[in-house]
Amino acid sequence: MNTVIQPDVIKTEEQARRDWLRRAQASTLDAPRRRYGLATRLLIKGMDPVYGRSGSFAKYQVLELVARVPYQSWERIAYLAISRVHRDTGLARRIHERIEESRDQQDNEEWHLLIMSELAAREGTGQGWLRYRLLPYVVATVYYLLSWLLFLIDPAASYRLNADFEDHAEHEYMAFVAAHPELETQPWDCPEAAGYGRLASVADLVRQIGCDERQHKDESLARLAEPRLR
Repeated sequence: MNTVIQPDVIKTEEQARRDWLRRAQASTLDAPRRRYGLATRLLIKGMDPVYGRSGSFAKYQVLELVARVPYQSWERIAYLAISRVHRDTGLARRIHERIEESRDQQDNEEWHLLIMSELAAREGTGQGWLRYRLLPYVVATVYYLLSWLLFLIDPAASYRLNADFEDHAEHEYMAFVAAHPELETQPWDCPEAAGYGRLASVADLVRQIGCDERQHKDESLARLAEPRLR
């Protein structure tokens, strides 16, 4: 027998989620930013002259294009590591668990990229070939190589770099919603991104993405306890 979920129950759950997202936003805005390393500061300062200091969906699609690459670099290194240590099945299994985590994080960032690209397209922004295709590709490639090299030499440094970048993204998104109250009344209804989840408004959508970034940051910080598996 199929259970019918009443509309009032759905509305109550949606309201509870909206309230939770607002509390999460307030928590982020009240918290200080991390003390970013040199690479993160250079990346942030380098983006501002090209994409503007203020937040925008066009700028955030570039941010999300870059945000995926540390997870890609970690996954690739981990696969190479398994090729060397596969006879130690316990270690190989632990490395594989890291691969699964990196893949989940990468897939989540992929959703963010698709969503920001859709929001930018609705505004008619973020379409220039040089600023929104070539340059982001170059930046992402450099960031990938830096994350990859750091992970080979000092995995903790690579995790800290990612935590800095995710902390920046978390604060950017929460501040952007606070600065744009009109997003509260804009519904989110993109069928192509239905797999990301149902959210009542674009404001809640951006808040949820900010919460995802916080989770990624916390996961990277947690890895500092054992950055290199043995």
